[in-house]
Amino acid sequence: MTSTSRFPVSIEFFPPKTPEGVEKLRIVRHQLYALKPEFCSVTFGAGGSTQEGTFSTVRDILSEGVNAASHFSCIGATRERVRGQLATLKAMGVKRLVALRGDLPSGYGTGGEFHYASDLVAFIRAEMSDDFHIEVAAYPEIHPQARSPESDLKAFAVKVEAGANSAITQYFYNSDAYFRFVEDADALGVQIPVVPGIMPIASSSQLMRFSDACGAEIPRWIRLRLQGFGDDTASIKAFGLDVVTDLCEQLRAGGAPGLHFYSMNQSAAALEICQRLGLVA
Repeated sequence: MTSTSRFPVSIEFFPPKTPEGVEKLRIVRHQLYALKPEFCSVTFGAGGSTQEGTFSTVRDILSEGVNAASHFSCIGATRERVRGQLATLKAMGVKRLVALRGDLPSGYGTGGEFHYASDLVAFIRAEMSDDFHIEVAAYPEIHPQARSPESDLKAFAVKVEAGANSAITQYFYNSDAYFRFVEDADALGVQIPVVPGIMPIASSSQLMRFSDACGAEIPRWIRLRLQGFGDDTASIKAFGLDVVTDLCEQLRAGGAPGLHFYSMNQSAAALEICQRLGLVA
């Protein structure tokens, strides 16, 4: 398949913890640059625990001539600290932030001057005006801590009203959930681009663990097929490529504004999916 126009792709990485990991990620990034990503984002650990690694990885991506977005979590943070971090990122040349509430490291209280991601978005807008394009999170299958679908949608709308420019979703494998979320948000007058987050399937056990932790639903038929493959990693990867490529096709055909790949610091699956979609330059 060939694409008639450039379809936006972005990629998420996490900051490596070892020199070997840094070098491995450098290689992975250069492989994924074949997709000509609109930007690459770098995650931010619980309570800002990976700040140094996050900023270092963002700096590396910028030095390679690619737009970089820093994740930015606020739970447990003070306004003074956030103000300093924003100034650092601006000085680095960062133009895009992924603003999140974030999770506290275990054993920490609920201190800090921000309680919700919307508080952070409003603070960034007040402090930095339009210096940053602000991404926020969206949950087509409902945030696991939300009281109801309605309250979750309202929380999303508040983040947009606070100044968010666009959103990236939690990953999902049911395109209907995404399209319903966008439709419901539109009905509330929330019309920013909502980019679907895409998680390639490379490991059955890893996917189950992540999904149980973040509330993403694995459809029963996919779960049963994965369980049926047992330890046959080749079959799991082949099945995963088919499932996720088909999902991406549905999303693109239905009008999704782009695709955001959760790379897990790996390149093979995202490259293969995008090759099948005709998105490799």
